[in-house]
Amino acid sequence: MTVLTAIQNVSASIALDRPEAVFSSAEREHFELQVLVNTTGLHIAKDYEWQALKVVATLTGDGTKTAFDLPADYDRMLKQAELRSGRYITSLTHITDSDNWLDMEIRQFNQVAGMWTLYGGKIQVRPAPAAAEEVKFFYMSSLWAMDDQGTAKDGFTKDTDTFRLPEKLLELCMIWKWRAQKGLPYAQDQDNYEDAKEKLMTADKGSRIIAIGRTRRLRGVSTSHPVSIVP
Repeated sequence: MTVLTAIQNVSASIALDRPEAVFSSAEREHFELQVLVNTTGLHIAKDYEWQALKVVATLTGDGTKTAFDLPADYDRMLKQAELRSGRYITSLTHITDSDNWLDMEIRQFNQVAGMWTLYGGKIQVRPAPAAAEEVKFFYMSSLWAMDDQGTAKDGFTKDTDTFRLPEKLLELCMIWKWRAQKGLPYAQDQDNYEDAKEKLMTADKGSRIIAIGRTRRLRGVSTSHPVSIVP
């Protein structure tokens, strides 16, 4: 289904004439639909950590570099983000407090298992990953649309573009947002969207597996290690 097809389906629910083209049209109403469908697509993409938009990034060390550029399509980290390296048996420690990180830099203080943070549009890693050492992490991509050649992009620009996420959500979300913008009752339409989203989110997580055997490490809990002072 293309974005034009989605807009045509939505038009039947918001009392608009079925458009034959939207992004190539100069009509005011069609421009509103262009803005609406892009606003809606972005809203859905940021509303949940969809599997389709999860990407693994790899930072390759050179022995001295500690600041790495974020991927070109980087949108955000996962809510429970972890950086992993074969150098350590556990994930690098995420330092969320900026002053804490600054204090560690000034004192040349490193955790044995390594640490990381985000600032200046870069991902900062200490100590510097060794030459050829790979540090990997998941992030959410900003490319939630796709053109007719299969190239991912960060928005709809042509009628032939498609949505990389569930298209039904795009339609349901467009309906309630259009009604809200026009000052029309939209509560039921918003509920329809939220109900559909919850079902799709549950399916997107995949089946839950019960593991029997050795103790598993709990998410968010890291092994305790002594710290070192780097002279």
